[in-house]
Amino acid sequence: MPKNKTPDSFDVAVVGGGPAGRIAALTCAHAGYATVLLAPPAPKADGRTTALWEKSIELLQSLGVWDKLEDRSAPLRKMRMVDDTDRLIRAPEVIFDCSEIGLDCFGFNIINDDLNSALEERCAEIDTLTVVPSSLARAEFSDREARLETETGDRFSARLVIAADGRNSLVRDLAGIEVKRWQYPQVAVVLNLEHSLPHRDISTEFHSPTGPFTLVPLPGRRASLVCVETEQGASRLVSMTDEDLAVELERRAHSVLGKFKVISKPQKFPLSGMTAKRLVGERVALIAETAHVFPPIGAQGLNLSMRDISDLAAVLASAKVRQQDIGSQPVLQHYENKRKSDVRERTNAVDVLNRSLLTDFLPVQFARSTGMYLAGRFGPFRRFLMREGLAPKTGIRFPR
Repeated sequence: MPKNKTPDSFDVAVVGGGPAGRIAALTCAHAGYATVLLAPPAPKADGRTTALWEKSIELLQSLGVWDKLEDRSAPLRKMRMVDDTDRLIRAPEVIFDCSEIGLDCFGFNIINDDLNSALEERCAEIDTLTVVPSSLARAEFSDREARLETETGDRFSARLVIAADGRNSLVRDLAGIEVKRWQYPQVAVVLNLEHSLPHRDISTEFHSPTGPFTLVPLPGRRASLVCVETEQGASRLVSMTDEDLAVELERRAHSVLGKFKVISKPQKFPLSGMTAKRLVGERVALIAETAHVFPPIGAQGLNLSMRDISDLAAVLASAKVRQQDIGSQPVLQHYENKRKSDVRERTNAVDVLNRSLLTDFLPVQFARSTGMYLAGRFGPFRRFLMREGLAPKTGIRFPR
C-alpha cells in the first residue's frame, strides 16, 4: 500500500500473516478497532490441513469467513483411536462420537491453502483493516505506545501489538520475553491421500511406537495424513516413490480406507515444543505459536490459538466498556491470567501423551491403557474428555 494512503497510527497492530494473525486482525477490525496487519506474502503453497473444532468454526462464522470454506471442508463426526504399539500392555480401541454430546460434528478438516485464501480475501474486504504486505524490521515499546517499522520502511504506532509471527517471533524477542524450548526424537511426515473406501467422516489415529499415525477426512474419498516417525524412518518414507509410499502407508493403516494413492508431495517437520515464560510484555500480547508450540496430536494447535484470540477479544471488549487503555498492563495482565491455565494444561497433556507412546516403562504404558479403557467403557468419562478436547474449562454447555 502506498505510504500516502496508509495511516501512521492504529489501535492495534497484528504482526504475522498466518491463519492466527489474520484471524486476530479480523477479530479486532470487526470490534471497531483501527487495525493494521503486517503480513508478508506466503513463501510457498501449504497443502497441509487443519482440523477446526466447533468453537473455532463459530469464530470464523462471526468474521464472515466460514461461508467461503464450508464447501471445501470435511466434517469430523467420529474419532477413532487404535493402540498399534504391539507392546505387552495395549489399550483397547476407543471411538468418540459427536452425537454423544449433542453435536452434529466435532468440527471440520480444511486444507491450509483454502483457509489462507479465504482469510486473505476477507481481510481485503474490511474497511477498518489495513494490510501491509511486509515483515517487521524493528519495534520499540513504551508505556504510551508501540512504534513499528517494516522492512519496506513503513512506520506505524499502535496502542497494542498482537504478536502472531510464529515460534521464532521477532516481536517476542524485541519485547524481551523469554521462552522454554525442547525437542522430541520425532519427525512428522505430512501428505494427502486418495483412498478406495469411504471414510464416513471418521478420523482414525493409530498410536504407534514412534508416535501417532493419523488419517483425517477431506471431501470425497480423500484424507490428510500425519505420520510421526524417527528421523531415519521419516527420511525413508519421503525418499520412496509415490507408489511404494502408498503401499507402505496402506499397510500401516491396516487398509481401513482401502487402497491409497498419494496426491501431494510428502513433507517432513521435526517435532519440538515451546512455551513463552510470559504471554504479555509492554504493549504486547502473544498468541498462537509465539506463545506455545507442541506436536500435532489431537488437533489442538490452531484451536488453542483460536481460544487465545477469543479470550483476547473478550478482554479488549471489557476494557472498552470500562474505558481502559487496551495496551495497558492491567488489561494485558487480565489476558495472561485468562489464558495461562489453558495453555499450560494443553501443552502438558499433549507432551505426556506423546511421551507415553515412546516409553517402554511399564507403569506408564499401564496408565495410558487404563485411561483408554475408561474412555471406552464409561460414558461420563468419555463425554468429559470430548468436551474438554473441544472447549476446555470454558463453561460452554453442549446440547444433550
